[in-house]
Amino acid sequence: MAVINTRLLLLLSLFFCGASSAASGPENHHQVSFGTSKVSLLGTYPALNQPAPLFRVIDGKFNPIDLSDFKGQTILISSVPSLDTGVCAIQTKKFNDQVANFSDNVIMLSISTDLPFAQKRFCQQQNVDKIMVLSDAVWREFGTKYGLLMKDKGLLARAILIINKQGDIQYRQLVSDTSKEPDYKAALAALTKISSEDF
Repeated sequence: MAVINTRLLLLLSLFFCGASSAASGPENHHQVSFGTSKVSLLGTYPALNQPAPLFRVIDGKFNPIDLSDFKGQTILISSVPSLDTGVCAIQTKKFNDQVANFSDNVIMLSISTDLPFAQKRFCQQQNVDKIMVLSDAVWREFGTKYGLLMKDKGLLARAILIINKQGDIQYRQLVSDTSKEPDYKAALAALTKISSEDF
């Protein structure tokens, strides 16, 4: 029991240290609506046709997962503020349902700053078992390297990114209002095109 408590304390300390250090990052020129206010985004929003910045996140067992682990695959990243909200749940389930429509060379990731405990509970309750659900709660590398971390919120903006097998960003969709769903049709059409060009 002591080992579990020590591990949990270490994780929480990393979580809060990560949030604090990320909050000192530079603001980019993007803002999103969050409730009734506008929120600035921290970090650097990546350019199209440029190498996708590498980042680390954690899986449901707190294992580090690197973007480089998916080298040579077409990657769709679905970024959401929190799986415990209705729109984020819809977005994650929508892409989970689409995984089977693409080849094994296409990987879909859902990334939020929810702790893995909450992500695991969500996936079990909602039967989400095809999209890979990952957490940016520890290092906040994804949020800051992709310019999607909401200032003073510790949450990710809603966005979709597609990276081709060469590792370049080929599609970006930043949703300006976090209460709105992304344009799934446009994102999936782009994924179909990019993945067919890749293979």
